[in-house]
Amino acid sequence: MNHFWRWVKNEVGGERSLYLNGAIAEETWFGDEITPQQFRAELTSGAGDITVWINSPGGDVFAAAQIYTMLKEYPGRVTVKIDGMAASAASVIAMAGDEVLMSPVSYMLIHNPATIAIGDGAEMLRTKAMLDEIKEGIINAYESKTKLPRVQISQLMDAESCFNAKKAVELGFADRVLYEEAQSVADAAPVIFYRAAITNSMVSRLQRGVGGVPAKGLEMRLRYLSQLTDSRTNESTSMLQ
Repeated sequence: MNHFWRWVKNEVGGERSLYLNGAIAEETWFGDEITPQQFRAELTSGAGDITVWINSPGGDVFAAAQIYTMLKEYPGRVTVKIDGMAASAASVIAMAGDEVLMSPVSYMLIHNPATIAIGDGAEMLRTKAMLDEIKEGIINAYESKTKLPRVQISQLMDAESCFNAKKAVELGFADRVLYEEAQSVADAAPVIFYRAAITNSMVSRLQRGVGGVPAKGLEMRLRYLSQLTDSRTNESTSMLQ
């Protein structure tokens, strides 16, 4: 079984590092208990502080929610280090760190949850309501870390915002930049936006499914988890970024 996570134990001191690389949920976190239980078992198989390294374009928001909660519940100290990118769902996981550190050349990207749906006008309204609720859940994680007003966080998500390390620290999404003893955010570069990257990634993943799961299977699992869509709808294809 292929995992998007990897554990490494430091021989000196016994501390552990968790590496989250690539798309979140290369294997399904919907409809079965194997992957969540496996991750939880590996997380709790040791004790002490852990370091979580993140380089991920994001992926399954529900998998990210489970990882976020498991890390928040972990009794040891959780340090998050972003060495490449924490985008989309991966940025939610990053918010679970007791301390979030970013490489000077790393980035964090946040945006609204995205989906593709097929149906009539009523189905489109139900889909919108579902996405609105998912967005509120994501804002919960960002708000808890940054202490920013929910309205401001929502606007940043609307804008599909990409932050360099110093900008992320300035806004509270990260605590400090790696390898820098003193932080100065006054000269932080402006927020970067790239809508096309999100759109292209979403379309590409939809075409091939996620982790080998057909688009139809993703739709059925999304309905099961959200409990906000109508079970009477005959056809709906959805994929969360």
